[in-house]
Amino acid sequence: MLKDGEKGVIRQRGKEKETYAIAPHLPCGIVNPDQLRKLADVAQKYNVSDVKITSAARIALIGITEDQVDGIWKDLGMDAGHATGLCVRSIKVCPGTAYCRLAQQDSLKMGMALDETYHGMVLPSKMKMGVSGCKIQCAENCIKDISLYGTKNGWTVMVGGNGSARPRLADLLVEDLDFEDARAMVAKVVAYYKENSKRERMGRMIERIGLDIMKAKLNIK
Repeated sequence: MLKDGEKGVIRQRGKEKETYAIAPHLPCGIVNPDQLRKLADVAQKYNVSDVKITSAARIALIGITEDQVDGIWKDLGMDAGHATGLCVRSIKVCPGTAYCRLAQQDSLKMGMALDETYHGMVLPSKMKMGVSGCKIQCAENCIKDISLYGTKNGWTVMVGGNGSARPRLADLLVEDLDFEDARAMVAKVVAYYKENSKRERMGRMIERIGLDIMKAKLNIK
């Protein structure tokens, strides 16, 4: 029996035997036609019971058996990603200025930059990030540990959101940052979290320490 995360699997509830899902990493939910064909061909070859679009904008192959895992990954030739474990998960991103008429900032550019830096980074607890191009926040910023949304004046950074069994809305940390300053602020927040978390999510750490103290430590006025 494989454990969650081993060989990139997610354990499933099988009716008669243990089954697994795999969800290849698709940075910011962007997938090209060749990748879609490959996923469909592999699913058909291994008689995969279902294909599921996940809440993190991944495409999961569901209902596979342990003996199929290695062959499926080999045929896909795709990154397994990090769907489980104490790390930064796939970053949820809206279409942004590249595709959406309402967007104020390029969320795909920001999301790809954050994904390249943080996806899979091991932390005291799991972390979810989101990037939205405008205040509508289609990436569900309010329930992400760290998130950014765009305005005409730049990027707003939010922290401490959590959509788990103990939900918590994110706090506004800082506004009107340019692209590089926003990336730098995310780096500072992650570093602060790594140093100060006691294996709790970002929001619980903020509740314990205090948002004003965190802002002071990050030199935010």
